[in-house]
Amino acid sequence: MNLRCRPAAVAGRFYPDSPERLRREIAALLADAGEVAEECPKALVVPHAGYVYSGPIAASGFATLAGRGDAIRRVALLGPAHRVAVRGLALPDCDAFATPLGRVPVDTAAVAALRGLPQVVVSADAHRQEHSLEVEIPFLQAVLGEFSLLPLAVGEASPKAVAEAIGRLWGGDETLIVVSSDLSHYLPYADAVRTDAETARRIVALDPAIDHRQACGATPVNGLLLAARERGLRVRRLDLRNSGDTAGDRRQVVGYGAFAFFETQREERRHVH
Repeated sequence: MNLRCRPAAVAGRFYPDSPERLRREIAALLADAGEVAEECPKALVVPHAGYVYSGPIAASGFATLAGRGDAIRRVALLGPAHRVAVRGLALPDCDAFATPLGRVPVDTAAVAALRGLPQVVVSADAHRQEHSLEVEIPFLQAVLGEFSLLPLAVGEASPKAVAEAIGRLWGGDETLIVVSSDLSHYLPYADAVRTDAETARRIVALDPAIDHRQACGATPVNGLLLAARERGLRVRRLDLRNSGDTAGDRRQVVGYGAFAFFETQREERRHVH
């Protein structure tokens, strides 16, 4: 069968294009990330800048998945559309996504689960150059090994519309939800620290009132917060830093946070298919 594959668009810019170097860099980032969660998260919020800037913070989220590859078989990955205007949530028009670490198949059952939702569209253009989803995939490949992917580039949509799509994808232990978002953009260091601390407080409180000045992925983040609140999840802040902490220049920085969402009443949780 001839698979239609979306090739890596930002390898060599946002992260290494050499498979060996990419594996080494991710392994080092994960090793530096600290403790692994005792329980497996249902969802993560992680940043999506170049690895030199946000890689350590992203690794703090992905490190919680260490040893979970046998359990997690599907990842629903949502991130903001930066390059192409999207009305709603855009699926790709392909069968797989490629990175220097190999191909990840698009989950056909998850695509079918979204069928009929008016806010879900198909747009190859929305995915062709989009980095917010791509930069997370090598981390997922490193920690999970084999899995299938449901990638959504999120544009103009309400938090409720995003939460509805996430609900269709919720599944059980086999499904992980990842939302890709940076936090504040181009503020002086001290202002960014204050702004990002307030955004982090809202995320931990499951308060879906984040705006796009606080997070470029505010739309998918708010949708996840709504879905998590409905299901009684609890949130743990794993990391909160900015590019002034990782890359040195503090005059104008971009904020990054990593957050893990855990199901608190596993026996009572609702599986939405």
